[in-house]
Amino acid sequence: MNISKTRRGRTASAVSLVAALALTAAACGDDGSGSGTEGSGKGEITFWDNNGGPRTAIWTEIIKDFEKQHPDIKVKYVPIPIADVQSKYDTAIAGGGLPDVGGVGTAYLANMVSQEALEPINKRLEGSALEGKLVDTMVESVRAAAGRGDDLYSVPTSANNGVLWYRTDLFEKAGLDAPDTWAKFYTAAEKLTDARNNEFGYTIRGGAGSIAQALDAIYGQSGITEFWDGDRTTLNDPKNVAALEKYAGLYKRTTPAADVNNDFTKMVAQWDTGTIGMLSHNLGSYQDHVKALGVDKFAGIPAPIGDSGTRVQVSNPVDGLGLFRSSDNKTAAWKFIEFAASHESNSKWNKSAGAIPANTEAAKDPWINETEPTALAAKALTDGSTKVVDLPYYLPDWNNISKADNEPEFQKLLLGKITAKQFLDKMADELNAANKEWAELGNG
Repeated sequence: MNISKTRRGRTASAVSLVAALALTAAACGDDGSGSGTEGSGKGEITFWDNNGGPRTAIWTEIIKDFEKQHPDIKVKYVPIPIADVQSKYDTAIAGGGLPDVGGVGTAYLANMVSQEALEPINKRLEGSALEGKLVDTMVESVRAAAGRGDDLYSVPTSANNGVLWYRTDLFEKAGLDAPDTWAKFYTAAEKLTDARNNEFGYTIRGGAGSIAQALDAIYGQSGITEFWDGDRTTLNDPKNVAALEKYAGLYKRTTPAADVNNDFTKMVAQWDTGTIGMLSHNLGSYQDHVKALGVDKFAGIPAPIGDSGTRVQVSNPVDGLGLFRSSDNKTAAWKFIEFAASHESNSKWNKSAGAIPANTEAAKDPWINETEPTALAAKALTDGSTKVVDLPYYLPDWNNISKADNEPEFQKLLLGKITAKQFLDKMADELNAANKEWAELGNG
């Protein structure tokens, strides 16, 4: 990925007025922005898991391994539900009580960096056991998401990846090739549709989370590899407009009408129990498909290849571990981060989660090839064959623009109430304004 210095240099300094006021109000107390200390390297540290529940078992195992190797350090594990993690961090930043180490995803990294909650870890990485052992694309995604130049505020641990799941039994019956290009995708969507018999070629995401899936489809087809052209977004480039017209045009023609309201849960359930040819989701739904269909009736591939002959996709959030500035035992906390991101631990965690390891040695482990979708996704992210369009997670307004502000607009697009150009022009105007405001704060 080519990430310009300009984009990297957009510093996250004022996420919102509310956050700024909260930080100011807490400035004279234990607000989490203090410098902390290196500590003795012994004693207890606190770790917040940003997906507590689903990942509790594997983290418990890794913590036991760590404490066995470091008997003078104890790790207090705190599971935080994924839906609550950002608000939990914001509350702790404002009022105190941050952990020593915490799981941090790129989707909310800039928010935390802007509030000075995290410590840059560049110098700690130099000469550490992790130096040169982290997947470059994930490091760059974490760096870009923070928006603080070359500073790194999280050690990447894993990435998910978009997958085009398809029903191999239906494709074989129809005499279709795997949908590994966009041309084959559209051919299959048409050929597998028989609406009178409730059979559809594709299920499109129209409810929560629809924007990210749509962006993947339009950049994948247009072949545009940068989100910004100078200080303006490429989102409403004519090539992207044409791609979105074609993609949104599938709704109700080769997709179920209910798709306009479907989030990923409903979409996955519908695909697993029905006769729909293709589904765009990620590696996380693999086990659901196995339970519903068995291993012989479906397969998964990365995003289809466009007319340019290159696979282009938008960035998926990268998960990682952050060292908190307020920690009074940073030496011990860093030891835990090093251990958790090491070959053995990172491999163990990602195998359990069905995700792609950030540790380069773990990414080569045999289990990666046990399931073809994971193997293909890992290869696409690590061998340089895929061009990744980095989404501007560093913009304070990114989440609002890409979710609350425009998911209802995407539904209007599907229903034919607005055009693809109107949809993309509106979203582009909002992004350009947010980017301009960001630059005017001294971050450009």
